[in-house]
Parts: sequence; C-alpha cells; structure tokens
Amino acid sequence: MQPLPAERMQIATFKAARPNIDYHVDYKGHYYSVPHHLTGIPVELRVSATTLEVLHKNQRVAIHPLSTQVGAHTTTPEHMPASHREHLQWTPAKLIAWGERVGAATAAVVRWQMEHRPHPEQGYRSCLGLMSLKRKYVAERLEAACARAQSIRAPFYKSISSILASGLDHQVNLFETEHPIQTRLPEHDNVRGAEYYH
Repeated sequence: MQPLPAERMQIATFKAARPNIDYHVDYKGHYYSVPHHLTGIPVELRVSATTLEVLHKNQRVAIHPLSTQVGAHTTTPEHMPASHREHLQWTPAKLIAWGERVGAATAAVVRWQMEHRPHPEQGYRSCLGLMSLKRKYVAERLEAACARAQSIRAPFYKSISSILASGLDHQVNLFETEHPIQTRLPEHDNVRGAEYYH
C-alpha cells in the first residue's frame, strides 16, 4: 500500500457565479475580484476552508483568502482595468488637497464628489476628469467653471466640461448681478426698525 499523503485533502464546495459590473463575485456577502474582462461571464467558485478560487472553463483565473467580512471587498490590482488602477495612488485627502491648490470652488466640487457619489470609484473618476480639464484649460478657467457649476447647483464633471467647452466660465453670472444678495433692509416708510417693537 502507498503511504498516506502528508497533508489532508481539502474538501471544497462549488458554486456558479457571474461577476458583476464591478468585476467582483459575491460569496456569502463578501466580494472577490476576477479579471475585469470576465465581467458578466459565468464562472465557477471553488471554496475550501481557507480559500476561494474562481474558475473559467476549468482554468483558475483568481484565488483569494476566504473572508467572513460581510459587505467588504477583496481586490487584486491586476484584475482592475488600467483606468481603475490609476485610482490606487489617490486618496480622498490627496484629491481634496489637489482641488485646494486650484482654488476654493474646485476644492468644493472635489469634496462634493467624495461625499455624494454612491460608489467611491465614481467620485475618483470625476476628480481625475477635473484634472484632465485643468491640463486642457488651465487652473484659472477650471476654478471659474467650478464656481459657475456650483452657482447653478450642478457640481458634476459633465457640467463643468460643458461650461468650459462653451466658454461660459468667462461670462459673469447673470443671476448674481441681476439679483444681488441684500445685506440690509431697504429704506421705506412702511418698514419698521427693531426699535419699533421695544
């Protein structure tokens, strides 16, 4: 008889899966990355006591340590599209600091992107888009466009890009000039001051 193997054979379970648009598969509420070109393509998960393997056409395309952390992601950078890998060098603090170097309005738009996007990747993409606009139009124009976008409550990359493309960043905000903010009450016989009520 042959001697027994030095290590016990690992018992594994198999499960069909389909990577989501974010190139991750869901196993018991934890999300594991697969090569991004497999998004939407059926794969098979081989799950042991310690690892999760992703198989495509019986070939292993990914392996991750098994995690019990619900709602979290395990992502291998090589699985990401090149555009997403660019995001790894940036953090919200670095992006906001970049915006502050351009100006207060740009920084406010960057903060809005970080705080109001349903998925952080969307905020990163918008901020990287703002950086490309700065290279194309210079900092002063980007700052003016961000200020205008905020004044019309549209602090989005597409709005800012459109403002710059159409040259609206050079124009005075007509709403502000036609409707200046009043800092004091107008003088009139029917307007009573605070002394009237004492």
